[in-house]
Amino acid sequence: MQYEAKKFDNLLGLEGFSDSALNTHFALYEGYVNNTDKLLEKLEAMRAENKLDTPEYAELQRRLGWEFNGMRLHEYYFGSLSKNPKPISPDLALAKKLVEDFGSLENWEKDFRAVAGMRGIGWGILYYDRQVSRLINFWVNEHHIGHPAGLEPIINIDVFEHAYILDYGTKRAGYIDAFMKAVDWEVVQKRFKE
Repeated sequence: MQYEAKKFDNLLGLEGFSDSALNTHFALYEGYVNNTDKLLEKLEAMRAENKLDTPEYAELQRRLGWEFNGMRLHEYYFGSLSKNPKPISPDLALAKKLVEDFGSLENWEKDFRAVAGMRGIGWGILYYDRQVSRLINFWVNEHHIGHPAGLEPIINIDVFEHAYILDYGTKRAGYIDAFMKAVDWEVVQKRFKE
């Protein structure tokens, strides 16, 4: 089974994001999808040839985490954005849980923005820990490193330079503002409920 790149062309024209930046970002995402498929094919061939104890197999297996998570995190990221975003409603179960865990929606957003604004490349991700019913903001430095085991991503912001540098230069805060305005909370709520 091959993974296929999802189409996010519906985001072209999104306020705060140039079409040039979005198209560049889409192409990077498509690269993650293609590389995930290529790696899975190569790993399958190596398993069939019983080359499991080779350095090549080990390196390809390590690389799979980078490519797969790059693919999936971008799908969450693009999937939560909309040109007609539904704002967060205090009546949503997610909003109520954010208030419970952070004291207020404003406190959560301030913390999420702080995580996303930290120096470095990576992702700001709100995770849900179903075992203890808790929402936690995390910094994930690279696609394949630092994900908390067993937690589910609810909303994520890409803070690798490719996500914002064409439109905002080094002014990441402007990009974070544009992202927060474009979040469709109806989509994010579905992730929380599922």
